[in-house]
Amino acid sequence: MSEAVSQTSVGVGAEPLSVARRIRRQQHQHWSSPFAARRIHLIGIGGCGMSGLGGVLLRCGAIVSGSDMVESPAFVRLEELGATIRVGQAPINVPTDCDLVVYSVAIKGDNSELREAQRRGLCCLKYAEMLGQVMGLRTGIAISGTHGKSTTTAMLAYILRQAKVDPTFVVGAESRQLGGSSGVGDGSHFVVEACEYDRSFLNLTPQCAAILNIEEDHLDCFENMDAIVDAFNAFAKRVPDDGVIVANGDDAAVAKALRGVNARVETFGSGNGAIWRADNIAHDRGCYRFDVFHDGKLFLRASLDCLPGRHQVDNGLVATALAHHAGISEEVIAESLSGFSGAERRLSERGDVGGIQLLDDYGHHPTEVRVTLRTVRERYPGRRLWVIFQPHQHSRTRFLLEDFARSFRDADHLLVPDIYFVRDSAAECDAVCSGDLVERLRAGGTDATYFPNHEQIVEHVIARGCDGDIVLTMGAGDVWKISNELVRRLG
Repeated sequence: MSEAVSQTSVGVGAEPLSVARRIRRQQHQHWSSPFAARRIHLIGIGGCGMSGLGGVLLRCGAIVSGSDMVESPAFVRLEELGATIRVGQAPINVPTDCDLVVYSVAIKGDNSELREAQRRGLCCLKYAEMLGQVMGLRTGIAISGTHGKSTTTAMLAYILRQAKVDPTFVVGAESRQLGGSSGVGDGSHFVVEACEYDRSFLNLTPQCAAILNIEEDHLDCFENMDAIVDAFNAFAKRVPDDGVIVANGDDAAVAKALRGVNARVETFGSGNGAIWRADNIAHDRGCYRFDVFHDGKLFLRASLDCLPGRHQVDNGLVATALAHHAGISEEVIAESLSGFSGAERRLSERGDVGGIQLLDDYGHHPTEVRVTLRTVRERYPGRRLWVIFQPHQHSRTRFLLEDFARSFRDADHLLVPDIYFVRDSAAECDAVCSGDLVERLRAGGTDATYFPNHEQIVEHVIARGCDGDIVLTMGAGDVWKISNELVRRLG
């Protein structure tokens, strides 16, 4: 969104809808919902989940406004659907005739717009609370887990779309094949990514759910691993007795999280005891093919032609199982799996520029780092690998420091900028820095270098990168900007 546009988009009541925007809004109002014609303001609308929710509310007939501190690629799509968005946050952004305010988990209690809404006595809901209300209008399918949620949610939404059952979905990542991070259909299914942070997934009541895996993460929110498992257990118990949970049969923490659950549990994995089992697994340059067995019988032959990585086999198993329970045929599932190209910033190819292959990935947990680097090695064998890793959140870096220090062994050269700040207190920021991580990495034999800013990293890669190299940017912050700059400078 341009500066000129952002200056005119002050609030819902400040700018009359153009005829074109009215027409686009009318074209997307097919849902009968309690949100029709309600004025809803989203604080932090730029995030993938919030922008996805905004798209759903617009299709429900709501009049949506929103704000965020930085511009997001999602703004253009939302404005085309009729939203009014402001870059920057101030009390004036909350519409005078607002009915409801929704705020993202990143918004703190002292946010000026949230305080203004509370001062005026407006109903204020967290993102997950609102998502739960919207999900109640359809048959919910929720995908949870420490890793793989976005890809599996997008994969399932893609399968349902290919089957022409017209699902509604909200994914925590953009997908070109899906036209964004959300979509609203007239079908009966509502597919959502269910995040454990702040126990937000406890606002959902899905008919079907998946638990992909459970590991230590978000330790600024959870006291320890037991607390994380307890949260997943509470989530699993929100699935009704006649519902289904597709769960990782090879994960001991997942098994603990299923204790006392009344819904039917169907395990997935490669072990002989799994109800949904992958067998005869092979790959070609990192893209896997495998047979899916259901209750011991061959269900379909899967080929993930556009989605590299051994970890995608499990994601494919889960999407297959959930699609089956949604009534989709084996033929459509198999065809859809072979055509699905993944979610944005999940080992996305940015292009071969000046003989250097640029890749970008959202991974910000030690397990995600290891899996992604292993995938790159399978996909691009024998090539020198530069990794530019931006740690995400000081507390995560501190809690998982030793795991991070062992996660980059597949990298030839590792470049580390400052930690991306998210939510942390001043004490957390003082407790650890990128230099601490680099020191541990070097002690373990990794060629790691700290750079205080992005420009220095760009200059370093341009000066030393060679034809045939791979450059992978990784992290949940703004490290993708380095990839953008490399594309511009090298191309």
